[in-house]
This record gives sequence, structure tokens and C-alpha cells, in this order.
Amino acid sequence: MSSVIETVTDLVTPIVDKENFELVEIEFVKEGKSWFLRIFIDKEGGIDIEECAFVSEKLSEKLDALDPDPIPQAYFLEVSSPGAERPLKKEADYQKALGEYIHISLYQNIEGEKQYEGFLKELTQEELTLTVKIKTRKKDITFDRKNIAKARLAIEF
Repeated sequence: MSSVIETVTDLVTPIVDKENFELVEIEFVKEGKSWFLRIFIDKEGGIDIEECAFVSEKLSEKLDALDPDPIPQAYFLEVSSPGAERPLKKEADYQKALGEYIHISLYQNIEGEKQYEGFLKELTQEELTLTVKIKTRKKDITFDRKNIAKARLAIEF
């Protein structure tokens, strides 16, 4: 974890905890010529724009008060909801997603594919099982969790 993310995590955690929000993810990424510090927050029933603005304002105050500046380069601060396709990062995220439609990306191909979508049927520490639809048939496929590069909620079409 980069020192910027560690510092921001330490600063934003008390803010979101006090408001009973969940800190979903923090990214500090360069896109083109610009740097972005993205904070994703959520709560039961969803987060709204005023709550995102509140956290952004409070975090900005804390970042501005630090000397030396932990982020010396110019950057854009974005505080938002993780959206409908929320990433699954923590064990609690996976537990909440049981029975939900999710998308996974794999490090290594399974049956010739590196990406799958389906309903999260079962979950253990080592594996997860998705019920996937292949043409008109449903099939359960079990994946080694160590082979999952990314996972997120998905919208079924």
C-alpha cells in the first residue's frame, strides 16, 4: 500500500466512522497527466451527494493541515459511491454478495475464459462457486479465490 493511501486511510477513517459510513476503497492513480485521489464510501441504503461532499470537505481540511504535504503533486480529490457495480474487496463484501449477480476476473484461464459473471452461490475461505448461464443452460463453476484478480457486483442483462 502506498504511503499516500496509508495516510489518507488514517485521515478519512475517523470521518466515515463518525458518520456510520463504510470506507469501501481508496485509489491514488495517474490518468493521463493528472493524478486522482478517489475515496469510495457507502452506507446501508446508499450514499448521497451531500454526504460525499461532507466527507470531501472534512478530508480536504485534514489534508491541508498536514505539514509536510503528504501529496506533493497536484491532484483531484473525488469522493463518491462505489456505484451499482461495487467492487468486492473485503470478506464482508463477499458475504453480503451471496446470492447476488457478480463479475470476476481471473489471473489464469478456466475453461478458456478469464472473466465470468453469475450468481454467487457458495463461498468458503479458499473457493467460491458461481452459477453461470452458458447459452440456455445453468452451470455451477467453482473458482480458487487465489485465482481471482478482481470481483465486483454486476448488473444482469
